[in-house]
Amino acid sequence: MRLRDRRSFTKPEVMIIPMIDIMFFLLVFFMISTLYMVNLKTVDVNMPKAASAQTQMNVTYLVTLKKDGTLYLEDQPIEEKALIKQAQQENRSNNHFAIVVRADEGIDYGEVVDLLDHFRKAGISRFGLAADAGGK
Repeated sequence: MRLRDRRSFTKPEVMIIPMIDIMFFLLVFFMISTLYMVNLKTVDVNMPKAASAQTQMNVTYLVTLKKDGTLYLEDQPIEEKALIKQAQQENRSNNHFAIVVRADEGIDYGEVVDLLDHFRKAGISRFGLAADAGGK
């Protein structure tokens, strides 16, 4: 019985290309999965659509104004006076305090302006209006 010659054996090699493919796949998987982990506590409203709408993730207060006139701070109902007082206190302690108002598409424009006017009288100068992307 004849054994193989030691010189005919090849050294084991590490295949680097499949490892790169696997690492790229894992990177993409985790990037996509983290997009769905963002938990926005909001109330459903039909917001108007705007072509230039941008996503802002660093908002301190997210205020929702529904068609029936009810106010929500994130997903909790709140009275207007309590909201203004709480926002005013937060504005004093935080230099980068900002409010985003999410108003229902069918709401009276005067109600939105009235709310923004109350914020302005309370000394809050950084606020914005939310819209869904995909407008004309």
